[in-house]
Amino acid sequence: MQTGPNYFRVLLTFAQNSLVREMTFRGNFLITVLTRAFWFVAQLALFEIIYGKVQSINGWSKYEFFAFLATSMIVNTLIEAIFMPNIANFSELIRTSGLDFVLLKPIDAQFLISFERLDLGTLSHLILSGSLLGYSIARLDRPIDPVNVALYICWIGIAVAFFYSLMVALASTTIWFGRNQGLYDFWFYITIFARYPQNIYQGSMMADAFRLIFSYGVPVLLVVTIPARILLAKTLEPSWITLLILGTTLLCLLFSRAIFERALRSYRSASS
Repeated sequence: MQTGPNYFRVLLTFAQNSLVREMTFRGNFLITVLTRAFWFVAQLALFEIIYGKVQSINGWSKYEFFAFLATSMIVNTLIEAIFMPNIANFSELIRTSGLDFVLLKPIDAQFLISFERLDLGTLSHLILSGSLLGYSIARLDRPIDPVNVALYICWIGIAVAFFYSLMVALASTTIWFGRNQGLYDFWFYITIFARYPQNIYQGSMMADAFRLIFSYGVPVLLVVTIPARILLAKTLEPSWITLLILGTTLLCLLFSRAIFERALRSYRSASS
């Protein structure tokens, strides 16, 4: 006899509702798909121009970099399609007292807030990103180890979990601050650095500072660079760095959960 909610069935229901919502507003769905496609083409065009002048950038050849770029796009697409619409709506739930109804439901509040909506238009970008990844690997003409593919998928999950924990921690502060648009902007500014491989940030004092801060302070560079390196069988970071990232991601998830629960205890309904 089932005593709690079936989270898998709840996820399926959320996905079905999102599909109905997208098909209700087909114009918006098509605009999102076209906008993402334009951004994708613009990114490729920019680096085609750059690699038309140079053979490699700090050890990353053209198609190696495109494989990294595809990895970065996959991670960002998963975050922006699955979590961003929900986390961005969190402050609205607080303002309108919609959070009251979330807390009354017999399901984990963080799960409900995190997965209720799915942006299928943005999720379609996975097709373009996956195509770029496959094309880049084919042009490199290297044998791909199935073990590396499995590790790559696992590290994609770790990267998504890391960015998700940052997002939840920042969103939870809305309960105390009322509105934290500045913190959301801060999240975007940080993730911009993850669009490029870690070892690109070297050659000057400022670049080295950025590399150290965003590799070991807030490791946004490593969580995206490591899976690309694994898939391409490039030289990896020392094993202790890998363990550090795994430990940091786990701690970030636990820390963000603690902040979320602490914030909920401070919540006061706007209607009370």
